[in-house]
This record gives sequence, C-alpha cells and structure tokens, in this order.
Amino acid sequence: MASFTLSDLEATIRERARSGDPDSWTARLFAKGMDKAAQKLGEEAVETVIAAVSKDRAGVVSESADLLYHLLVVLGIADVSLDEVLAELERRTGQSGVAEKASRTQPG
Repeated sequence: MASFTLSDLEATIRERARSGDPDSWTARLFAKGMDKAAQKLGEEAVETVIAAVSKDRAGVVSESADLLYHLLVVLGIADVSLDEVLAELERRTGQSGVAEKASRTQPG
C-alpha cells in the first residue's frame, strides 16, 4: 500500500501554488483562478464517470487521480482545507445518508 496521502497531495499543491513557477500546472491553475479550476474539476468528474460506465478500470484509476487532484486545487483556491472536508464526512457518519440529506435546509 502506498504511503502517499491526500494530505501529502494537499501540501504539494499548496507549495506549488505559491511557487509562481510558469512550468507548474498547479501554479498556472491557481493564477487562472476558480473559474478555470472548477471547469477542470468538472471535466475530470465527467471523464471519471465515462470511464466507470465503460467499465474501464485503468481509466477509473487514472481519471480518479485527476479528479482528486483538481478537487484539492479547487479547495485550495477556496481556502478550504482537506481537514474541514474530512471533519464534515466524519460528522455525517453518525447518521444514515437518507437522514443526513433530509436534514439539509430545503431551498425556498
């Protein structure tokens, strides 16, 4: 099992975002801002779904890696830490998914 974690990736993204290196995809995404990063996140989500529906196991692995990376970029730009997201997931584990969804405030 790999010892590389999402926390490691988050730290690498944070470091590269601050680098300003024009050869760094991460630095370029941060410079382009949320609209571009969110667009890339959406593209990777669609590509992951396509790989899954196509039963392309290798594609699911590869596209999921891209998806997680771009999610962490979006979180970084939004100044939301992975720990905050994990805390929310942990909070939700104490109840069923159906109950959690029902507890959300309904729009207007």
